[in-house]
Amino acid sequence: MRPKIICHMVSSIDGRLLPDRWTPLAESSDPHIVSRLYETTAAGFNADGFLMGRVSMGDFSSATVGEPSKGGHGPRAAHIAPSRTPFLAVVFDPNGKLRYDLNTAGKDHIVAVLGQTVSDDYLAQLRKAGVSYVFGGADGRDLDTALAELAEHFGMKTILLGGGGLLNGAFLNAGLIDEVSVLVYPGIDGLAGIPSIFEYSGGHGDQPAAGIVLRLLSTEMLDAGFVWLRYAAERV
Repeated sequence: MRPKIICHMVSSIDGRLLPDRWTPLAESSDPHIVSRLYETTAAGFNADGFLMGRVSMGDFSSATVGEPSKGGHGPRAAHIAPSRTPFLAVVFDPNGKLRYDLNTAGKDHIVAVLGQTVSDDYLAQLRKAGVSYVFGGADGRDLDTALAELAEHFGMKTILLGGGGLLNGAFLNAGLIDEVSVLVYPGIDGLAGIPSIFEYSGGHGDQPAAGIVLRLLSTEMLDAGFVWLRYAAERV
């Protein structure tokens, strides 16, 4: 059985994701309030880790971006590092662009989801850095295969999906989101084209959210006017 996926995000009231662009809070001057509330609410899910895209991982770790790693030929075997934390930071990096000098993002052990075309040298670099990895099919974008690997090799039962918007949109389109949790920041961005919670890259006629309804689970007022919304994503 695949892990439960909870899309847990914080956004402005217009669904935008770049905090530096949001209007200031009326009721707080705490520069850490966004991360504090996000982490506090995330802890309540008792999840096994969080999942994000390559760009987002750059904000949470010391990883740097290099050229895509090519030259391997599948199938490949997962690698489970001998020393890791119970809570995992899973990053989708199908082309093997991230380079690591640490195997943690914050305090959480990094697990890379890769394509089978990454090179042997790149995999050796990950093992040397102590980074674990699994494979998401030939191109690294097979979400079902990746989730099955995470469940099999790491026993993951619940994962917090934390974006960015393109990765969230891919999971939405695949019908793999079980719950949506949004911390609404009481401020506005307002500019068209700024990254938002869900950004599926498809054609004009695509409907990535077709086939689901959101059923309200809870609402909660938090500090400084934040509102926490939770919805079950039900199939119809």
